[in-house]
Amino acid sequence: MWSEKGGLVKMSEIIQVNGQRFFLRTWGEPKNPVLLLLHGFPEFSGAWEELAPLLSDQFYCVAPDQRGYGQSYRPSDLESYKIHHLVSDVVGILEHIGGSAIVLGHDWGASVAYALAMSHPTMVEKLIIMNGVHPLPFQRALVESPEQIAASQYIHWLRRAGSEQVLVENDFERLRAMFSHGMNMQWLSGEKWDAYRSAWGDVEGVKAMVNWYRATGLYVPKLDEPIEPMPHMEAGEMMIQMPHLLLWGAADTALLPQSYAGLEALAPQLKFASIPDTDHWLHHQKPEAIADIILNWI
Repeated sequence: MWSEKGGLVKMSEIIQVNGQRFFLRTWGEPKNPVLLLLHGFPEFSGAWEELAPLLSDQFYCVAPDQRGYGQSYRPSDLESYKIHHLVSDVVGILEHIGGSAIVLGHDWGASVAYALAMSHPTMVEKLIIMNGVHPLPFQRALVESPEQIAASQYIHWLRRAGSEQVLVENDFERLRAMFSHGMNMQWLSGEKWDAYRSAWGDVEGVKAMVNWYRATGLYVPKLDEPIEPMPHMEAGEMMIQMPHLLLWGAADTALLPQSYAGLEALAPQLKFASIPDTDHWLHHQKPEAIADIILNWI
C-alpha cells in the first residue's frame, strides 16, 4: 500500500474466486462506488495505471489480472478460456467487492463486460467500453466488411499451434510488434515495458493469453476462402439495457468503425464519444481526456 499524488491510495491483494487465485489492483477508498476495470490482450491489471488514479477520488477502482494473465489463475486447458468461464470470474470478483459495479472494459475486457451485461444485467450499473466490440455488430462486420475482415486476419495467426513460442522469441519481439502495429506506442517504454515483460512471463504465460482467441466461437473468414453466412445470433438476448458509454480511438487499425455499426439498436441508452488523435490504446495516450468524459457522463 502506498500513497500517490493527491493522497490517493493504491493497493493490491490476492483473492479466491471459485476456488482459484486472482490478483487485484485497487485505487481509492472502498466506501466509494465500485468501478471495475477489465483489461484486454496483451495487457494486465497494470494497464490502468494512468487512468485509475484520475477516477479514484470518486470511485473505488478495481482492476483484476484476468484469467491466464499476470499473477492470476492460469489453467492449461483450452476449454477454460471460453467466455462463460471468463464471465464467471468477474461475477465472483464482483461478489467479493460488493455485488455490482460500473464496469469498464477494453479490447477483450470489453467482450467480457458485454457478456456480463447481457447475462447478469443487475450486476452492471453502467457499462463503459473503450475500443471493444459487442459480439453481434462485430460478427456482422466480419462477414460483410472486407476492411474489417482484412484487419482481423491476425486472429488466424494467433490461433495456430505454436504462435506463443514465436511471440516470446527475441525478448517478445513479435508480441511487441503485434501490440504496436500501426499504433502510437510511445507510452510503452522504460519501467512500463519492464512491467509488461514481467507480466507476460514465458511461453506458458503467453499461451494462456492467446488461448482467449483460440477458445472464442467468433467466425473470422480467411481472405482466400468463400465467406460463410452470418451465424445466427438472437438480438433479443443480446440487448444492453443499462446506460452505456462507448469511447473510441478513431485511428484504431485492428477494430474499425464497422465493428460497432448498428450498436444503437442493441443499446437504447448508448452514448458515443470519439477521442481525437488516439487509437486502440487510447487509455494510455489520453487518460485525462477519457477521465473527464467518464466523470461528466456518470
